[in-house]
Amino acid sequence: MAIEITHVRFGSSKKTEEEIVRYRWKTISNGPIGESDRPSLVRWIESSEGEAYVASGAGRIEVGVVGLAKGRAYLRARADGQWTNDLVDLPTF
Repeated sequence: MAIEITHVRFGSSKKTEEEIVRYRWKTISNGPIGESDRPSLVRWIESSEGEAYVASGAGRIEVGVVGLAKGRAYLRARADGQWTNDLVDLPTF
């Protein structure tokens, strides 16, 4: 299953990928909307059960897991081999 992350919620006033605590998303194939906390979405992506993206114009940017070595994994968008701020730039809820 693939999802598109549409909104984020930050856990503090600091607006970085590490501070996102919750994600709102929609399923790409049939559109149901859902929400997940960071640990749940990290586990879901890491277990290879699903893929996450951020929309960018007519295309999609892949979302991956980073920070595992530090023990505090979080999500970050990656386009053309470069980490981007696309998650931080999403609307908040």
